[in-house]
Amino acid sequence: MISVDTNVIVRLLTGDDKLQFERAKALFEKEKVIITTSVILECEWVLRYAYHFKPVAIMNAFKSLFGLSNVRLQDPVSIADAIEWHLKGMDFADAIHLAQSKDSEVFVTFDKEFIKSASEITTILVREP
Repeated sequence: MISVDTNVIVRLLTGDDKLQFERAKALFEKEKVIITTSVILECEWVLRYAYHFKPVAIMNAFKSLFGLSNVRLQDPVSIADAIEWHLKGMDFADAIHLAQSKDSEVFVTFDKEFIKSASEITTILVREP
């Protein structure tokens, strides 16, 4: 199994560099790949800010990529939750932070929008310190 960097996934999903796209595509066609949570988080940011992809397009691309039989995620349950919550309006990074904190009694933040979003989307308690 191999682990990939953000730029490999971005090339695969954008095709903006033809040679690197072909190499990334070939890699995903023949290798068993693991994608770490940090790479997923960075990919979302790059696709949204540098490539101006819409959140729904990014999440759909992630679902397709993560659904490949040869692709594994470092934390698939948290990523599935984060995608669902993001599609319901929560910031993607916040969704990952919260999803990976499910075993905690409470998640504390000064971000009032995050608190509001979490209260509308999940049963996990998010509050100010």
